[in-house]
Amino acid sequence: MYSFTTIQAFHQDIDIGRITCEQVVRYFLRQIEESARFNAFIEVYAEEALERARQLDQKKLRGEKTGRLFGVVVGIKDVICYKGHKVSAASAILRGFTSLYSATAVERLLLEDAIIIGNLNCDEFAMGSSSENSVYGQVLNALDESRVPGGSSGGSAVAVQSGSCMLSLGTDTGGSVRQPADFCGIIGLKPSYGRISRYGVLAYASSFDQIGIFGKNIADIALALEVIAGADEFDSTCSRLPVPRYSEVDSIPSKKYRIAYFRETLEHPSLDPEISTSIKSLIERLRDEGHAVEPLNFELLDYIVPAYYVLTTAEASSNLSRYDGVRYGYRTPVPDLDLTEMYKKTRSTGFGKETKRRIMLGSFVLSAGYYDAYFTKAQQVRKLLIQKTDHLFTQYDALMMPTAPSVAFKLGEKNNDPIAMFLADIYTVFANLVGIPAISIPIFYHKSGMPFGVQVMTNRFEELSLLHLSNII
Repeated sequence: MYSFTTIQAFHQDIDIGRITCEQVVRYFLRQIEESARFNAFIEVYAEEALERARQLDQKKLRGEKTGRLFGVVVGIKDVICYKGHKVSAASAILRGFTSLYSATAVERLLLEDAIIIGNLNCDEFAMGSSSENSVYGQVLNALDESRVPGGSSGGSAVAVQSGSCMLSLGTDTGGSVRQPADFCGIIGLKPSYGRISRYGVLAYASSFDQIGIFGKNIADIALALEVIAGADEFDSTCSRLPVPRYSEVDSIPSKKYRIAYFRETLEHPSLDPEISTSIKSLIERLRDEGHAVEPLNFELLDYIVPAYYVLTTAEASSNLSRYDGVRYGYRTPVPDLDLTEMYKKTRSTGFGKETKRRIMLGSFVLSAGYYDAYFTKAQQVRKLLIQKTDHLFTQYDALMMPTAPSVAFKLGEKNNDPIAMFLADIYTVFANLVGIPAISIPIFYHKSGMPFGVQVMTNRFEELSLLHLSNII
């Protein structure tokens, strides 16, 4: 029986003829079938994946040069476009819509001989922290089916967690890769804003959204990042900085890091005491190993979630105005409506509860009477955070804090309390507000049996240092 460990080990098995791409795809298709109850996949590209595997096997037999992700089986979140395949953002308003083009990240995966095995369930339009807001039904945590996997990229996390693919892509607007990675006991990387092209990603909040990567080891994530990162003529917000050789992270000489942490994050009343104690023990271990780990005061902690939700909902209100039933997607079947009523009926029935909540909040903070009171103030908080972050990284190599205030919570536990759901993002939204890379690394187990870890951040475009430090931790 095949058992995936790392991409490097997989390629070694391929090279010596121990396994073929087709056999590997068949293995993962069985894994997907056995894990179907978790509801991670919306659609599985079974025949297509098998055909591509056969083509790659023939390519290998002909002695042709193979790509860096040769035969690697990948799942993609249902907000990432793949030409000729359905993409819906887990929303009724786009159910049945087929993408006319592929996201740049998808194109780059395919150019390096990856195999895309299916699209993955998520919160509608990536709006949620539990993967319970999907028109296709909730995603279940494979470690405890009574608990959420986190969100919004819950399906992407569970697909890797359950061994249904080698890697997966999600998106991270305010923690939507890192928090589900934490809840599922795997690694989740959100790169710097602009490191990976957003072309072909259905937008939630354009100045926050970033494609992220799920995996079970740093080396695999580093290789995937190396493949999909880099400048893109179709995305003006994408950085033109050269892409480092992330895949060589293991060859970087060891060093002692200067690491900061915000004192308030470990003392916050929302943080599970067991998580706080475990991270404090990690801090002591790192100090014992020769790293400088120092506390800093951070008086803005309670302001970051309000600022984040003001700004992201404002952007969502604008971005989602395009779904109106006129050009594509769902349109209400109610006949003989004038244009305004058609808009109202389509959007009222096409969007789910959480999406409508955020659109309405965004429209409110952008309205004439409240723009300065809310949106402008939130932008000022964001600018202040960026300034503080820039100063911090003149003195330290990295910043460390919890990924989430608790382990994975029970299904339905926070559905009637949107504020409690929003506050679950208290530790993750910081990195999105300031545009820095962040990673969630699984380390500990809670007395409940659920995993949790720690979140580490570095300065913009310092992903190589982030990956190297993650290996040490």
